[in-house]
This record gives sequence, structure tokens and C-alpha cells, in this order.
Amino acid sequence: MNAQTQTDALEVGRKLVDFCKSNEVVKAIETLYADDIESREAMDTPDMPAESHGKQNALKKNKQWEETMEVHSSQIDGPFPSGDRFAVYFNYDATDKKTNKRWAMEEVGIYTVKDGKIVKEEFFYTM
Repeated sequence: MNAQTQTDALEVGRKLVDFCKSNEVVKAIETLYADDIESREAMDTPDMPAESHGKQNALKKNKQWEETMEVHSSQIDGPFPSGDRFAVYFNYDATDKKTNKRWAMEEVGIYTVKDGKIVKEEFFYTM
């Protein structure tokens, strides 16, 4: 692992955090994600398996979140780089539109960067 790899991960991480803070997640996926992105959630949901591949599935997952959740506030911290990876901390105050249940969600995303693109994302959280 060289210094350039860490610099690339940090730069991509900064761009991702900026997009997320501006509520431009679709733009982040379209510009920062590799076409064959690997995505891993902490668990399966009724509408989405825990593991998916491809930019289109990442966009679908984001659309599902927007359709089912009303976000009242969010806190996004990072990136925290290490080699070719970086972490981002997410904290959401949101309401599930189907159940009308409001809850706080804390999540850590770990992203792997290769050739200036995010090739893997992993999410850690409890619900």
C-alpha cells in the first residue's frame, strides 16, 4: 500500500461525504462508484438482500431508502482513511413511512477504493 492509495481513498471519501451532506447520494453513486460495486448491508430486508452487486443495485437501494424513510435530520462524519479504505459515520433521525415509527439510526460505512472509484461498501449498524 503506498501513500498515493491512501490519498486516493481520502479524496474519494471527502467527495462522498460532501455529496451525502448535500443530500446528493444519487450523484455520489453515479460519479464515485465503480460499475461493478459490491455492496454489503448488515442484514437482509424483505425488499433487498444483504449483498448486491452493480451500480444499478446501489441506486435501487438508495431509491428504496428515500421511498420508505422520512429523514428529519442527519449527521455525517468522516472520512476516516486507512490504506485503500475509509470509514464514514452516519446518524439519522428518521420515520418509517409505512409504520410511522420514528427512530434513531447509527451506521458506519466502510468503503474500499481502487483506481479512484469505490469498488466495495460495507455497512455496520443495529436496528
